[in-house]
Amino acid sequence: MKEIKAFIKPHKLSDVTLALHRIEGLTGISVSETKGFGRGRAKDSPHSVQDDVVDYIPNVKIETVCHDDMVDRIVETIREAAHTGLRGDGKIYVLSHIEDAVRISTGERGESAV
Repeated sequence: MKEIKAFIKPHKLSDVTLALHRIEGLTGISVSETKGFGRGRAKDSPHSVQDDVVDYIPNVKIETVCHDDMVDRIVETIREAAHTGLRGDGKIYVLSHIEDAVRISTGERGESAV
């Protein structure tokens, strides 16, 4: 199992969600509103670092845990749906091995709990 975290622009959330719904076997996603800035924002800003700390850019974080064989398809789907061609489209991170998963309602463990 792997965890995928994607940080995207808020206006692309619907496009990404609709694209992910088309992936058979995807068990679900979690979405959080986040704020931050990338290294391009920090180095190109005429403001001091202290000023940038309060000048965050809104983003959306999408998280999912999936079987290893689904990672490439999910990452590519997010990348295509979130792409605008402009700088700052976001990032996708794939975290290596997830040690365990537990389905609270049934007590199932491991890959069957995903």
